[in-house]
Amino acid sequence: QVQLVESGGGLVQAGGSLKLSCAASGRTFSRYAMGWFRPAPGKEREFVSAVSWSSGSTYYADSVKGRFTISRDNAKNTVYLQMNSLKPEDTTVYYCAATPNRYSSFWLTSAAYDSWGQGTQVTVSS
Repeated sequence: QVQLVESGGGLVQAGGSLKLSCAASGRTFSRYAMGWFRPAPGKEREFVSAVSWSSGSTYYADSVKGRFTISRDNAKNTVYLQMNSLKPEDTTVYYCAATPNRYSSFWLTSAAYDSWGQGTQVTVSS
């Protein structure tokens, strides 16, 4: 497992942007796929985005596709979520997570992740 700490949340007006960061501890960061999740009604946590070890593959929920961009810097042990064109319905806590699972089909489900951050609050005002 790795220890994860998110930052970058805050209050922004609709249409604005925020960039979340997730710093990981441990020397094996580059072996983990990374994901971002948020709570959703009826779900423990809803998938937002994921990125493979080498950043060669990225995945997005339909609700954020075209607005959010995930990236990672393995030299800095950090993954990012650039959020543009924010909407009030994006308001919630965002969690960073890490998974050693090699199969990308599992990266869209929270159960595949074994390390989680404490979350960072994003509030979008209308």
